Amino acid sequence: MSVIAEMLWVLESRSREPLDLEELSSVTGRSKSYLSRIFPLVTGHSVTGYLRARRLSEAARLLAGGAPDILSVALESGYGSHEAFTRAFRDHFGLTPQMVRDRRSLEGLDLVEPLRMDTETSATVAPPRFENRPALHFAGIAERHKMSMPVGIPEQWRRFQPYIGNVDGAIEGAAYGLVGEITADGMFDYFVAVETRAGIDVPPELTAVTVPPLRWARFTHAGHVSAIRQTIGAAEQWLTAKGYEPSEAVHSFIEYYGPRFDGRTGTGDIEIWYGLAP
Repeated sequence: MSVIAEMLWVLESRSREPLDLEELSSVTGRSKSYLSRIFPLVTGHSVTGYLRARRLSEAARLLAGGAPDILSVALESGYGSHEAFTRAFRDHFGLTPQMVRDRRSLEGLDLVEPLRMDTETSATVAPPRFENRPALHFAGIAERHKMSMPVGIPEQWRRFQPYIGNVDGAIEGAAYGLVGEITADGMFDYFVAVETRAGIDVPPELTAVTVPPLRWARFTHAGHVSAIRQTIGAAEQWLTAKGYEPSEAVHSFIEYYGPRFDGRTGTGDIEIWYGLAP
């Protein structure tokens, strides 16, 4: 069973219990920082965001079914008061619990359904190519996106396009997407970049990032770039099955877009790089 499947089992089977990354780390044997990064990459949800959305979605079903006591629903959903539950419910759905109970309908609500525990196994991946790399240096544009709906990433790449092949000191032939910090509320830092030689002066409008020396597992992504999460999940499952430990470095997950990648069609020469622990 993959790490993602283990996490989903715990989150779904114990959804009414107090759960946090500490508990998930204990169950899976993986670090909190790794779990907080890999779960959103594969599912599009932060751990806490998924658990909160699932609890509120089930609460909405109870209310639409005519639950007689909103406070009981709030307590069952993990909220200590009617007020806290109402605030969270309204923030998520745009309606109060009372309004949903009164109208007896789930129509128009942004419900989050249970993720299948075999979601990440729907894709297959070839064994990776392993490669030891010294410190990698990048220059690019950094922005923050919502993991469940990263609609701004294509525009970020479009704005970076003029820099590809035009940054002094850059190593030609590829562009990269680096995933940085992922927050508890489901936001993440994404860095579109080119690799550069060490010590160059980066243009002032760009940001420089250095990734420490790592051993990398390079997985080929076959298909359109929009399906990249399937390969991320399949690669994670392959590494878990083979007993590889992931690196704790912030930028230890990289998307590689090689010289045969066609940005107009979103296909060709795409790899997923996982940094591995020493």
